[in-house]
Parts: sequence; structure tokens; C-alpha cells
Amino acid sequence: MISTDIDGSNVVIDIKDLTKDYTTGFFRQRKVRALDHLSLQVRRGEVFGFLGPNGAGKTTTLKLVLSLIYASEGSALIMGRPVDDITTRSRIGYLPENPYFYDYLSARELLEYTAALFGLSEEKIASRTKEMLETVSLDSEQANRQLRKYSKGMLQRIGIAQALINDPEVVFLDEPMSGLDPIGRQEVRDLLLNLKKNGKTVFFSSHILSDVEALCDRVAVLSRGKLVTSGTVEEMTGAQDGALEVVASGIAQSPAEAFESALSSLISSSHTPTGLRLVLRDDSEIENAVALIHKRGGRLVSITPRRTSMEEIFAAAREGSSKN
Repeated sequence: MISTDIDGSNVVIDIKDLTKDYTTGFFRQRKVRALDHLSLQVRRGEVFGFLGPNGAGKTTTLKLVLSLIYASEGSALIMGRPVDDITTRSRIGYLPENPYFYDYLSARELLEYTAALFGLSEEKIASRTKEMLETVSLDSEQANRQLRKYSKGMLQRIGIAQALINDPEVVFLDEPMSGLDPIGRQEVRDLLLNLKKNGKTVFFSSHILSDVEALCDRVAVLSRGKLVTSGTVEEMTGAQDGALEVVASGIAQSPAEAFESALSSLISSSHTPTGLRLVLRDDSEIENAVALIHKRGGRLVSITPRRTSMEEIFAAAREGSSKN
């Protein structure tokens, strides 16, 4: 599923046929294509997830869009203008995958320095620095500590803070959850949802699929430098042809065969640590399935439409790309 163009007035990031070739080798030079004619558009105010395995071209795409490296072919516009336009740069924020900061600065000093680069007034620098430190949950002691004494997770927090210091309209984040513990990941999730609530546009790459599914309005899957599929999370993970998943607990390992013989609409059955998981083609035999569960001494846990997980979509896209 490849998404179609959207209303041009609503496009914030517009990528057309973006391609990047690298030259490798010394005596026998050859070209390696890191990105192959990528085209996609991102709407104003949405959270857009960019997925792909290591080496798929996600970071290359971000660097091309931000003019940190130059394309072999194609173009990218942000808010209708090239990113190397100085007015455009002042309206975006960026967190690289592996940020490097001068580590003898404290977190507060780094944010003050970054804010000054955007031309903020002294009063505004002080207020934004204080606000960003609070946003990424760094207290006054941590804020005054040198960055060389920070853990990876704390460096990731300050990296997010510097990306937001100028109150950008569009935010690019490359693996923003990297190095964060579960609490930190939840805080970043809340932060991204708050950015969306405030009308910001967020474009982020990730390999943590649960975060993408929880956060994104739309996603694109990249593999071997090519766009494999894209669409809304709802479209890509929607119910599969009316199939239902029935989960029960308190059932021993052996009775799965009894369900298989009694339910003609059964697609599959599998044991869980506490019971059984059944997948039915439709709802025609739900009552029979529930009756069998109770007869076997089990307890019904849930009946839900079967959905495709982001992991399944990711794996299928990768497999399909490898065959091309």
C-alpha cells in the first residue's frame, strides 16, 4: 500500500524522488545506492513514523531532508521552502541518532548556547531553558552537571530538549527512544503527543514498533533504500476480514484438539502461558467457543478483532523488499 498525494496546502514535508548514491572502493570504485527514489509527504500537525531495519536508509533520508548531505537526485521541501533557507532552519528542530555535544558544558549551558544560536533574547533564553529542563525531567542538580557525567539516557533527554529549544514548527527525531528506560520512553511519548496537541509536526524514525503504533498518525516502511509501504496506522493494522481472536485462561495444554474438531470456523489455536488463544474466521461460532471454554473449566479473557501487528507489517515489508 503506497500512499497517494495529499492536499498541497497541508503538506509540511514534501519529498520527491530523493536518491542518494555513495562511491565505495579505491581502485575499483563502485556506486552503492543508500536511498532509491523516495517520495512521501507529511501533513501539518501529524506524527509521522519512519520505519526500517538498520541500514534501510532512515538516517540518510533525514540528513538529506535537512541538507546535512546532498542528494544524487530528487528534492525535499519543508513548509514549501528548501531547508537551507535560513528562515526554514529557524522553524525546525533536529535530534540526530547519535548526538555529540561538547561534554564539558553542563546541560543548562548547552541549552543556553543552542537558544542563543537561534537569536533568542536573554529573557527568552532563560525561560525556554528552564521550561525545556522541566519538560525532559532534569532537575537543577542534573542541569548543572557536565554532560560527560551523563548516562546515555540523560544525554538523549538533553538532546530532545535542544531540539525543542526554539519552539519549532517541525521536529525531526532520529531514534528518540534510544537509551531510555521504560519511564523515559513513556515521558517522551507524552512529550510527542503534547507537541501534536500544540499543532507541531513530528517526523521520527524508530525501530521500537510499539512506540510507533502508539504515537503515529501515519507511517512509512523503508527497506534497502526503497519505500515499501505507507499509510495510517489504522489502515495498516486494521481488523483482518472479520476474524476474531478469543483468549481464555485456566485451560490445560491438552484440550486444543477438542476446539479444533468442534469449531469449523477455527483458523488456528495456540497455547498461552495461562490458557488458550483461538482465532475464528467470523463470529458465527462465538457462542459455541465460549461454551467449550466453560465446559473445559476455563475462563473467557477477551474477544477482539484480529489485527495485524506492526511487527508483522515490518517483517512482511522487509521480506518483500529482499525478493526484489
